[in-house]
Amino acid sequence: MEALLKVKQLDLAWSEQPVQTDLNFEVQPGEVFVIMGASGSGKSTLLRHLVGLQPPTKGSIWLHGVNLYQAEDAVLDALRHRFGVMFQGGALWSSLTVGDNLMLPLRLFAPDTERAMAQAARFKLALVGLNDCFDALPATLSGGMRKRVAMARSLMLNPDLLYLDEPSAGLDPINARRMDELILALRDNLGTTVVMVTHAVDSIFAVADRALFLDEQLKTMTALDSPLMLLRHGPARVREFLQRRPAP
Repeated sequence: MEALLKVKQLDLAWSEQPVQTDLNFEVQPGEVFVIMGASGSGKSTLLRHLVGLQPPTKGSIWLHGVNLYQAEDAVLDALRHRFGVMFQGGALWSSLTVGDNLMLPLRLFAPDTERAMAQAARFKLALVGLNDCFDALPATLSGGMRKRVAMARSLMLNPDLLYLDEPSAGLDPINARRMDELILALRDNLGTTVVMVTHAVDSIFAVADRALFLDEQLKTMTALDSPLMLLRHGPARVREFLQRRPAP
């Protein structure tokens, strides 16, 4: 099967300071791929590179066979419609209702009648279990609900790839588990490919088909496999990271 996302010999830097070097991995269609590591290991920096917000110091990122940092603007514009991004803080517009937050991508990139866009937004809200929140303001919602609204908005253009930045950060265990279940439902029911950044070990074991470990000391990837295989046979630092959760 042809990989959906390919990362080749990637070097990352922040303010000219090296963050990660020589990253090489592929993400397969329909896979939940987790990027994990301790705080400061460069997980969110890598995500910014993957979504086209920060060019790499070296190497290349290929999405659907297109080099993300060498393609023409028209090609990149079309490509960006094929993936959605859920930022860690949700990045919802506080002055807009939930419904308007969801309809904004449609108004910008796929305008339709107001009724059709509202129906699409209500459908996406139903997918994340928030049927009654269309007219609510983000400030009136709990942290877990805002995360799910952000997830729904990232799905509005029906992307085949979803990038998630710490989706369970700040959530209580019940809501974190609900977020994990939602991610698996998107993969199983819609065939959505998910690339997820997280340091939440419970979520890694719950959702990941494969997990990539970024070592903050060595400044490179040191392991890539299923969480269970990494727990049993991974390098010592990877096993130490994963052992924060009781072994299955």
